[in-house]
Amino acid sequence: MSYSITLSDLSFSTPDGRRLFSNLNFSFGLERVGLVGRNGIGKSTLLKVVAGELSPSAGRVSVSGRLHVLHQIVRPAPDETIADLFCARDAIEVLERAQAGAATLDELADVDWLLESKMIEALARFGLDAPLLTPLAQLSGGQRTRAALAAQIHAAPDFLILDEPTNNLDRDGRAAVIDFLAGWRGGVIVVSHDRELLETVDAIIEMTSLAVTRYGGNWSQYRERKALELAAAQQELADAEKRLAGINLKVQLTTERKARRDGTGDKKAAKGDMPRIVAGGLKMRAEQTSAANSVLANRLKSDVMEDLNSARDRIEALQPLAVTLPFTDLPATKTVLTIKDVTAGYEPERPVLRNFSLKISGPERIAVTGANGSGKTTLLSVITGALQPMSGTVHLHVRAAFLDQQVSLLDPGLSIRENFLRLNPQADETVCRAALARFMFRADAALQAVRTLSGGQMLRAGLACVLGGPHPPQLLVLDEPTNHLDIDSVAAVEAGLRAYDGALLVVSHDEAFLTGLGMTSRLAISAS
Repeated sequence: MSYSITLSDLSFSTPDGRRLFSNLNFSFGLERVGLVGRNGIGKSTLLKVVAGELSPSAGRVSVSGRLHVLHQIVRPAPDETIADLFCARDAIEVLERAQAGAATLDELADVDWLLESKMIEALARFGLDAPLLTPLAQLSGGQRTRAALAAQIHAAPDFLILDEPTNNLDRDGRAAVIDFLAGWRGGVIVVSHDRELLETVDAIIEMTSLAVTRYGGNWSQYRERKALELAAAQQELADAEKRLAGINLKVQLTTERKARRDGTGDKKAAKGDMPRIVAGGLKMRAEQTSAANSVLANRLKSDVMEDLNSARDRIEALQPLAVTLPFTDLPATKTVLTIKDVTAGYEPERPVLRNFSLKISGPERIAVTGANGSGKTTLLSVITGALQPMSGTVHLHVRAAFLDQQVSLLDPGLSIRENFLRLNPQADETVCRAALARFMFRADAALQAVRTLSGGQMLRAGLACVLGGPHPPQLLVLDEPTNHLDIDSVAAVEAGLRAYDGALLVVSHDEAFLTGLGMTSRLAISAS
């Protein structure tokens, strides 16, 4: 059997009429394809249309083979268990009754005695060791993602659709997903900003405001092609600008020569050196020539402006975002944060951190790493004051800002602009607009309500509001900042934070991101 997914003249528009993509014609075989593009461009929507969860505005999707979907966020019901992800809860409960000698003869006739071991083996592949009837609510977000991936492997579909599968995973979990994808022999369409993961794919499909384009090869090969396209677009822009300047110069010279000729004719007519009928004819021809020259110049300008705007649009789509930040002027010897002998947690008899100490001085850059559930979030909660330690002391000595994954410092009912002015009351409108523009919220984009933003847009808005003011914090604490960013935004934030002269404390499992930031030290947190 030939397995394939075929998109035929596929189009989709939002309920308010905004076109996300149109007339897509693609075919996917048993290959690994990465889907990339800026936040809000329509990647997750395209996946939902392919999976049959949304109906296209036009066109159709044909699937030959079994297709399974792993969504970005697993939100469990209160009684949902790991076995439910495998669609095997009833079967596991029968097995438990059989092992206890309580199963009926009818139940025993249908028992798959190998099912439990197969499911446990699939979970172990992703480093998860838990009873199959464990409620999902008792697992961390990363553990739930691992369990969901294991369930997909157990089902062995022909095609997998994965939406940000490495989000919320620790380093070991990310490595397991990357290894899995590298060895997967079925078809995969994956939306991801994880550059390590995208190195394992066979092709990249990029969605931009201009087009949806397929590139053969992995992430590195795609970036090489994009660099060549950007250079070509910049050359086209330079050529169009040169042509426009040449036309403007020619029009100016023609206008000046005509003005001189017309001036000479007017003087002769005024002196009576020329019959009135001849002077009138010359004037009429001059006006006709002027009109013809104007039409020709406008047509040439129109052609050049079309090329100029096309090149600018391509550069806008191809050019990586760039972020510049104001300076914090943090002295190199300034004590930023002091944590001494802190014990903290949520249950007195089971502290998560024990006798923990840390000192940050000057513009240090500390990466906080550790497995899911090891205490990284507890540490951040203690630093920000959201959780009081059971013992020990915490002192912040400088201005600090904390951005969690939900960017909860933003008021969802206000616009991005209103949030900026609320968080930076000393800033005027000019400072506000300039700061937001640096993070790609220009003009009306700054007026969007925060509740309408995607996860990546929300983080960019949070960074703009925190770092773009006249007095940025001297310590910035970030919790998994790249989880909901598209790849271009990750690169932009990375570039901006490299130029940040304050202290950084970053919880992240994105090794490429941490390397790009040039972290000065690592702090590995392990469960106590």
